[in-house]
Amino acid sequence: MKKTTIGMVAGTLALAAMLTAKTVEAYRGDPNVQGPNYSQERHEAMIQAFADNDYNTWKELMAGKGRVKDVVNETNFSRFAEAHRLALAGKTDEAKQIRAELGLGMGNGRNGR
Repeated sequence: MKKTTIGMVAGTLALAAMLTAKTVEAYRGDPNVQGPNYSQERHEAMIQAFADNDYNTWKELMAGKGRVKDVVNETNFSRFAEAHRLALAGKTDEAKQIRAELGLGMGNGRNGR
C-alpha cells in the first residue's frame, strides 16, 4: 500500500513538473502564447513598441521581467522586433533564426534567454 501511494505521489509530481516546464517554455518566442507577465495594457504597449521600433519603451516595459533585456539592446532591437513581426505572421522558422542570431532561446534559458 505504501509503495502505491508513494508511486502515485511521485508520478503526480513528475507530471506537474513536465506541464509547468511546457507552459513556461511555450511563451518564449511565440507571441500567440500569453506569458506570466501578460496584461492587455502591457500587451498593447508592447505591440506598439515593436511596430514603432521603440527600444526605450520596450526596455521600460521589460524592467524586472526576464533576461531577454540583457541580450537585446538598442543596437539589435530592430532585429528582435523583426523576429516578433515574423512570428506574428506565422513565419516561425525565420523568427527562430533571428532569435538564434541574437543568442535568444539557446540552452533552454541558460545562455541569454
